[in-house]
Amino acid sequence: MQRALPRFPGGTSVSQLCVYDWETPDGLHGGSPHLHTVSTEAYVVTGGTGEVHTLSAEGFARDRLEAGSLLWFTPGTVHRLVNHGDLRLNVVMSNAGLPEAGDAVLTFPDEILADPEKYREAVALPEGDEQERARAAQARRDLAVEGCREHIAAVERDGPQALATLHARAAELVRPRVERWREIWEATVEAETARTREHLQALQSGDGSHLGRAAVVRGEPRPGPRLFGMCGRLQTFTGEEPVG
Repeated sequence: MQRALPRFPGGTSVSQLCVYDWETPDGLHGGSPHLHTVSTEAYVVTGGTGEVHTLSAEGFARDRLEAGSLLWFTPGTVHRLVNHGDLRLNVVMSNAGLPEAGDAVLTFPDEILADPEKYREAVALPEGDEQERARAAQARRDLAVEGCREHIAAVERDGPQALATLHARAAELVRPRVERWREIWEATVEAETARTREHLQALQSGDGSHLGRAAVVRGEPRPGPRLFGMCGRLQTFTGEEPVG
């Protein structure tokens, strides 16, 4: 079953997110801190209030979120959504297909990040019912919060270079998947870029025939309960592949 709209403009993906309101070990409420190794993630806040906590070479930062807020993170930025009340947002991801294929790495404690088998066990959700999956998602979130606090403390103590170990661990964890990611990227982002190049070349020569293949794609919510994402309950969309 598809989990994203096919060929969303520019080879990106879009989803709706209701941020978890579960309490965290440090007394906040929200999602799992993580980073992306290849993709940029954008938040367009549609309702509620909260914050996003980030950790990068610029240090630790907090940004307030409310309806109308817009911000995004480039690869390597640790980010954590904090829910102050009914926080909802649209998520736009670059490199459609790669986030779904494991582009994200959760900020577990270093002993888990250093062991691929331990990491796989910690990040996986069971195939059980909704309550069982919710408990596992919450436990996964809490472990990522624990590790994130360690990474923040290291940066505050040793400076931005303290992130080098986290980034190295993340790169090693995803390395076995990169060849498959390349195939996905070629079929989405690269294909969209090539299509635009062809259209520009055609227009430059006075050929507008591709305009006759105009199409409208109507996305539909993915059937079934929302997915248990890293930061909240995700609503993804499906739609028929356009011809043009």
